[in-house]
Amino acid sequence: MPPAAYPENGWRYKLKIILLAVGTLKEKYFREACAEYTKRLSPMIRLEIAEIKEETLETKGNPALIQRILAAEGSRILKRIPENARVIPLALEGKQLDSEAFAAFLDQAAHSSVTDIVFIIGGSHGLSRDILDLADWRLNFGPMTFPHQLVRVLLLEQIYRAQMILAGRTYHK
Repeated sequence: MPPAAYPENGWRYKLKIILLAVGTLKEKYFREACAEYTKRLSPMIRLEIAEIKEETLETKGNPALIQRILAAEGSRILKRIPENARVIPLALEGKQLDSEAFAAFLDQAAHSSVTDIVFIIGGSHGLSRDILDLADWRLNFGPMTFPHQLVRVLLLEQIYRAQMILAGRTYHK
């Protein structure tokens, strides 16, 4: 049975989903795909997407410089996380969920005391240990490597798919 909409705003949940992404979407096709899923989601959920400035230093594999980059990006990310939010970075060591389990997670969160879920997508070097340690749990889209710009599209699509599953719609086959 689909969750009841909140009549005061038309959204399905009190829950707000915040997507924090390091870097900008440079390619038009990624921007268009994100815009399409954002449009589709707008009547269903409160969604906020914030881009975090990516460090552009040339590292040439320098581990110390990479750690400084991650720390600088992590500091900017931390400033954007609301108090008492459930924090879920996308990370290689994260949990893999199928679409139904992801939908069930969002539904459970929406019917709990959680008001904000923050998904975090790192830049080309990943995420700082501070961000990973802050996580309630970590999400992984599988063992393949994807560009972080594409991961933003994939995450928005999965959020949309979850909403369709919860609403009993035929989008998910």
